Amino acid sequence: MGGVTITITTTTTNTLIFLFVFLQLSLTKASSNDSFWLLKIQSQFIDPMGVFNNWNSSLNICTWNGVQCSQDQTRVVGINLSNSGLSGTISPDFSRLFSLQKLDLSVNSLTGLIPRELSELQELQELLLFSNYLSGYIPNEFNLLKKLQVLRIGDNLLTGEIIESIGELSELRVLGLAYCQFNGSIPSQIGNLKHLKSLQLQTNNLGGKIPEEIDGCEELEDFAASNNKLEGGITSSIGQLRSLKILNLANNTLSGSIPDLSNLSTLKYLNFHGNRLTGEIPPEILWLPELQNLDLSTNNLSGNITRFDFENGNLEALVLSSNSFTGGFPEKLCSGESNLRHVFISGNRLSGDFPFPVLNCSSLEVLDISGNNFGNEIPSGVENLKNLTDLLLNNNSFSGSLPHEIGNLSNLVNLYLFGNMITGEIPIEIGKLQKLSVLYLYDNQMSGNIPIELTNCSMLSEIDFFGNHFTGQIPGTIGKLKNLVFLQLRQNDLSGRVPLSLGYCRKLQTLSLGDNKFSGSLSNTFGYLSELSLLSLYNNSFEGPLPETISLLKNLTIVNISHNRFSGSISPLVASDLLLLFDLTNNSFSGFIPSELARSKNLTRIRLAHNLLNGTIPMEFGQLSDLNFLDLSFNSFTGEIPPELSNCKKISHFLVSNNQLTGLVPPWLGMFEELGELDLSSNDFNGTLPKGVGMCSRLLKLSVDQNRLSGGIPEEIGNLTGLNVLKLQRNNLSGEIPRTLGECKKLFELRLSENSFSGSIPPELGTLTELQVILDLSNNLLTGEIPVSLASLVKLERLNLSFNKLHGQVPESLGRLTSLHALNLSNNHLQGDIPSTFSRFPSSSFMANDNLCGPPLISCAESKRQQKKQLSNTAAAGIVVAIVFTATLICLYLLYLMLRIWCKWKQASISNADNRGGVIDGMPVKEEKWVYEDRPIRSNECWDLNKMTLLPCSHSKKDVSMASCIFQDSMSRENSMRSLV
Repeated sequence: MGGVTITITTTTTNTLIFLFVFLQLSLTKASSNDSFWLLKIQSQFIDPMGVFNNWNSSLNICTWNGVQCSQDQTRVVGINLSNSGLSGTISPDFSRLFSLQKLDLSVNSLTGLIPRELSELQELQELLLFSNYLSGYIPNEFNLLKKLQVLRIGDNLLTGEIIESIGELSELRVLGLAYCQFNGSIPSQIGNLKHLKSLQLQTNNLGGKIPEEIDGCEELEDFAASNNKLEGGITSSIGQLRSLKILNLANNTLSGSIPDLSNLSTLKYLNFHGNRLTGEIPPEILWLPELQNLDLSTNNLSGNITRFDFENGNLEALVLSSNSFTGGFPEKLCSGESNLRHVFISGNRLSGDFPFPVLNCSSLEVLDISGNNFGNEIPSGVENLKNLTDLLLNNNSFSGSLPHEIGNLSNLVNLYLFGNMITGEIPIEIGKLQKLSVLYLYDNQMSGNIPIELTNCSMLSEIDFFGNHFTGQIPGTIGKLKNLVFLQLRQNDLSGRVPLSLGYCRKLQTLSLGDNKFSGSLSNTFGYLSELSLLSLYNNSFEGPLPETISLLKNLTIVNISHNRFSGSISPLVASDLLLLFDLTNNSFSGFIPSELARSKNLTRIRLAHNLLNGTIPMEFGQLSDLNFLDLSFNSFTGEIPPELSNCKKISHFLVSNNQLTGLVPPWLGMFEELGELDLSSNDFNGTLPKGVGMCSRLLKLSVDQNRLSGGIPEEIGNLTGLNVLKLQRNNLSGEIPRTLGECKKLFELRLSENSFSGSIPPELGTLTELQVILDLSNNLLTGEIPVSLASLVKLERLNLSFNKLHGQVPESLGRLTSLHALNLSNNHLQGDIPSTFSRFPSSSFMANDNLCGPPLISCAESKRQQKKQLSNTAAAGIVVAIVFTATLICLYLLYLMLRIWCKWKQASISNADNRGGVIDGMPVKEEKWVYEDRPIRSNECWDLNKMTLLPCSHSKKDVSMASCIFQDSMSRENSMRSLV
């Protein structure tokens, strides 16, 4: 028996030894097999951090980085390569590690697809691939991972829908699919996951409704589906998730009312922000015993919240902003013990005085009641809020002065009081706020000096006092604010010089002092502000040249020092290569524009108008491809517009008026598709207006007046359908006004005066019904009648058609232009009645026409009567002229007869003297005798015409003028003969 027993024992021992050796060999073979596949998997990765440095066959696999083996050190059960800087793709050979229970490749830079072969890892419990760059879909085969408890593949580039078969993973506890690009809806099968504790779906493109089956997730503690496109109402099923601690459905399009959530006794975090919820807040929500954070902001919720009963002492954050709540501040918010630290109820319709109940919230750290209708004074009791770090009272109707006790809020970091009606001075106690970082008092009615004590707030980084009535100077100790980044003092009544110490605020990035009364020159300490990005000093009285140290400000991006009295060169300002906006309008800068300005390749605005600059426009401006606003007007620039500017395709405002520029209007301006305003007026441009201008479809204002342009207006002008202002006056333009101008339906100002336009006024101008400022066609050569269609310009305020050759009547329909307050039709050939509604204009508006009548000129009846009277006078004058003419003819005829008689008498006298009793023509002639009173006239007598009597000739020589003596008998033969010659 003993021997048998020994034999059996030996046999059993040998068997055990054999089994042990066999098992050891098998396990060694399996371990060796895992090593093979891991080394193959390694080859798929790029390892910049050297994580795989100890992955080699000479070492025990269980000592490799990130490798976890089973307790007997024979099999690989876990791989953790999280946050190892790996890139490349996930190898499908992971499926060869049959014992693998956990695979963590999260927080790397892996790309490509999730291998479907991973579904062969039947022992896998945790798969963590989140925070990579993986793409593609969730493999449908994942439903085979029956032991899977944690699936976190979010924060990738995954797309497609959430697979319905995911509901078959009955052991799943954590499902993390957030921060991807999943679409479709939440599958109802999700309700099959009885053990699911965390469901993370936020920041995808999921739509549809929240499935009612969600209540099947009985152990769900964390449900986050924010930042999607979920719609419809919030299902009441959520109210049955009794284990729920976190519910975040923010930023969707959920609508309807808030469901009953009274069963969620463990809920700590509730966020419905950014939806379309309506109705009132269910009071049960406020009674949830564990609730710590409640965010219902940015919805359409309403109701009076004054009487809300907050029995929950655990509440730490209440966020009700941007709704339509009414009433006052909740009276019981801080009753009893309170842990409340954050209250946000901004952007509602709350009213009343400052909420005194809030003064009981001693634990309060942030109070935001901005954007409501709270009013009256801020109480001194605000000092009770000792823990307050942020106080936002902006955009209300608070008035009165700031309480001095505000200086006792020793923990205050941010103070926002802008947009109220606060008056008075800044209390000097504000200097006690050593932690104060942001002080915004803008848009109030505060006055007085800026207290020097403010500069004791050494942590101040932002100061904004815009739009108040502060006076005096900037405190000379401003340089103590070493952390100051933002200083905004715009639109106050501050004066004096800028303190030298401002240069010691070396972190300053924004300096805005515009719209004040500062004077003097800038100090050299400005050069110390090396971080300065925005410099705004516009509308002050600064003067003198810019300090050269400004050239040290290499980070300047925005410069606006317009409307001052600066002089000298602009060179110190162009040292920065980062300029975006550059405005020096209305100063006295002189010299050339430095070409270095074009080194700021991102410049979008250059405004140098109203200075004393000269020279040519730099051709380097053509390098500014982002330039959209160029204003060089009212300077003394010469030469032509450089063709290099044709590269500035984004220009929307091109203003160079009132210079001495010459040459042609550049045809390439038509390539500027963004051009909205073109002003070339008051220069010396010649040639024609290029047709290409009609291609600037966005042009709103075109001013080329007061140049030497010739030719006609191109027909293409009609393409500018958005044009508001067209000014072409004072040129040498000619031809007819194009009918296509009627296509510019949005014109409200049209000036074509002082040119040589001819032809008739196009009736199409009557379709420009938006014309309002003026229609000026004066001083041209226009003919024809005034178009009746102009009566449609009912908005027109000024109409000038004077100094043309228009004829016909003034259309009666023009009387409908009741908006006219200036009219000039003078110096034409118009006639007929003036419309009665035009009687309000002065007579000078109608002077120098052919025959206009009616008020303000004489009435048409009077005009006709005067015409008739004028005709009668003309006829009478004609009769008088005829009588005078006839009388003149008769007198001339009589004179002619007298001369004939006289000549015959002379002939008779001569004949009597030579042939007394002689013979004429062979016949005896009897002596002819002149007789007076029946007696012959003696030879020594002559005829006195004045007295009609005969006088002795000797007497007549002395007393009678020769004009009275017509006849004298004693005339010698010689004299008689001379008188006949």
